[in-house]
Parts: sequence; structure tokens; C-alpha cells
Amino acid sequence: MSTDMDFTIFISTTELAEKLDDANLVIVDCRFQIEDTGKGRRDYNGSHIPGAVYAHLDEDLCAPIVPGVTGRHPLPPVERVVETFSKWGITSADQVVVYDDAGGALAAGRLWWMLRWLGHDAAAVLDGGWSKWLAEGRPVRGGEEQRERREFIPRLRPELLVDVEEVDARRNDPSWLVVDARASERYRGEVEPIDPVAGHIPGAISLPFAGNLTPEGTFLSVEELRRRYLPVLGDVLPENVAFYCGSGVTGIHDILAMMYAGLGEPKLYPGSWSEWITDPNRPVGK
Repeated sequence: MSTDMDFTIFISTTELAEKLDDANLVIVDCRFQIEDTGKGRRDYNGSHIPGAVYAHLDEDLCAPIVPGVTGRHPLPPVERVVETFSKWGITSADQVVVYDDAGGALAAGRLWWMLRWLGHDAAAVLDGGWSKWLAEGRPVRGGEEQRERREFIPRLRPELLVDVEEVDARRNDPSWLVVDARASERYRGEVEPIDPVAGHIPGAISLPFAGNLTPEGTFLSVEELRRRYLPVLGDVLPENVAFYCGSGVTGIHDILAMMYAGLGEPKLYPGSWSEWITDPNRPVGK
């Protein structure tokens, strides 16, 4: 699914400002805080990019947690995702723009990836997000907005993800690369602020997502990202690279970076560390 606008990875604040009146533009505000799950919606109701609807990470982009079985942010069933996208009025003719206030590392990246997973490639993360939009004095408005419901037609792309069994089978395969996007101290098991077990999936390497951003919260240049990723990837094919994090959200940040750098589209392990550790028989690296 593509449109004439054809933004598939990032869109700048300037480019979005020029498109605000486009009838085929769908903007989704994805601000969210794990520590206060209602703050994003309160912030959205107070002020957001004109025309934006709101996506709640837990309610709209995740299935309920099954203790001892799933990770912290399990993917919803496809039919539920289709219903959500239809509610937001997304069709094959639309350009979707998503943003958050975390450099794309939270729900904005998650929604971007879910759109691609269901075959809608005309989806872009706002580079610099809400913070850059606000700092530049661009238009905002408050209150809740809704769009007319339209039917979203999915084209599922199961090749974009791997499950826990495949990760376990591939983690020591030299033709594959399993990559941990969490902070390096979490990878090493020195700290674990969220999950009950510290450490990493044995065989995985560390590539923290925060290293993709400038101090201003925008993504590094293509050249800088290539210098960061190429030595790590080596000869491994992009489709044999699988990213994970704590719960399948921030790992997408590294997928964004790889694609922006022109290095192909890797896979996501959605269950991530919080699913891996639900089985005490799975090994833990430190």
C-alpha cells in the first residue's frame, strides 16, 4: 500500500506542516509513559498536532498480558489491529504519520511497525517528534479528535517477525544475528528496572537504541547510522537479523535506523526479554 506522498520511514516537521490539510493524511499521537499510562492521553487532550487521533500503547497496540506466557506488550490479534486501524479511518490511499515524545522509541515506532506488518508501507515516524514540533512553534490544538471510520484492508507480512522458538533456534547460528536494543547495563545484567530477571538472551549482541539519536532527539544521519551498524552486521543478511528489547517496543527503533540507513529490513522478536524469561528453562546470559 503506497500513496503519492510516499513517506515510508521518516517525515520531517517541515514536510508534515506542509501536508496538514491533505485529505489523505492520518496523524496518530502515540505519546505514552510506562510509569504513568494515562499521561499520554492527558497530554494529547491538552495539546496535539491538529487532526491527530490518539493511540494508547496498552489499549490500542497490545493484547492483554497472560502472566507466565507473554511478554509485557504482546501483539494484538490481527483482527483487532484491523478494527483499530479502521476506527482511525486508515485506508490504502492514506499516508500515516505517527509521533511520540520519546524520539520514536515508544508507541510511535510500535505503530509504524504494526502498519508495515499489516502491509501499509505509507507510514512514517515524525523525526524529532512532539518535542521538535512544539519547539518550532508549529500549530497545535486541544481536545479529542476522531476520524470517520473506513475499512482497513490488511496484507499480513509474517516474515517481519520471529517467535521465541525461532530465536532460540537461531541465536547461535553464525548466519543470523540476534540484537538486544536495551541499554548496555541491562544487557549485561548489571541493572534491571522492569523485569524480574536480569541479563540477556545468550548469543545476542548489544546495540542500544539510544545510540541512534542526536542530543536534540532526531535520528543520526544516514552516514552516521551506517558507521554504527555496518561493523555489527558484517555479512549477515538483513532478513536474518532479529531485534529485541524488554517488551518488543524500543527494539523497533533499531529497525527504523537500519532501514533509514539503507541496510534492509530486519525482523522483530515481539515477545522480547520479558517473554524469554517466562520459561525458567531458557538460558540467561550475563
